[in-house]
Amino acid sequence: MTATENDKQAQRKAVMAVLTHSDPSEISRRLAAIMLPAHENLREPENGLVMVRGRIGGDGAAFNLGEATVSRAAVRLSTGEVGFGYTLGRDRDKARMIALCDAMVQSDEFAGLVETKVIAPLRAAISAKRNRKAAEAAATRVDFYTLVRGEG
Repeated sequence: MTATENDKQAQRKAVMAVLTHSDPSEISRRLAAIMLPAHENLREPENGLVMVRGRIGGDGAAFNLGEATVSRAAVRLSTGEVGFGYTLGRDRDKARMIALCDAMVQSDEFAGLVETKVIAPLRAAISAKRNRKAAEAAATRVDFYTLVRGEG
C-alpha cells in the first residue's frame, strides 16, 4: 500500500469509529441536512451473530466468550464507491447509514461534505459526552494521603 492508500484507510477507520459510537437518530439528522448521492444496496441491511473471543491475561489462550448480535449492510454509489457498515445490535438502519457514509467518504466529490456536516459534529458530540462523564467521575474522586510520623 502507498502512503495515500494508508491515509485513506486510516480516515475510513476513524469515520467508522465515530459512526458506530454515535446515536442513530443523530446520524440520520446529519445525513438529512445534505444532498445524498444516488446509491443502491449491494447487501440489504441484515442482522446476524458473531462469536466474541476472549483471552485471560496477556498470553492466555483465546476462548469463545459468547455471541453478539450485529447488523451489516453494503451500499454502492452511482459513481462506483462501495461502503460497508457494521454495528453491534439489531439496528439495520444504522448499518445502512454507516455504509452510505463509508461510501461517501471514499468519493472525492462527497468526502469533504460528509466530514464537515456529519462526522465532525458527531465527533465533537462524542468528545463532549466523554469530557462530561470524566468531569462527573472526577468530582467524586477521593485523594488519600499517607501521613508519616516523625519518630524515627
